Amino acid sequence: MNVTPTRDQALANARRILDQARARRDSLPIREAAEQAAVGSFRSADEIELILRRLHRRAALAEQQQTPATPAAVAA
Repeated sequence: MNVTPTRDQALANARRILDQARARRDSLPIREAAEQAAVGSFRSADEIELILRRLHRRAALAEQQQTPATPAAVAA
């Protein structure tokens, strides 16, 4: 039996697959991610690793700035 999924089902399936791929990518060690990204790229794994480390630092700083430092800051 050949059942064609509805548009909503197809979008939900695509979203699930994309989320799984992102989770796999984000769980890689930075060096391994850089080496994989360097395949077929004009950038070296070392360059990509440097970029990824910078991005991770920026994301960590942005997260720290959004998170209140103390419970008293939340009440204020």
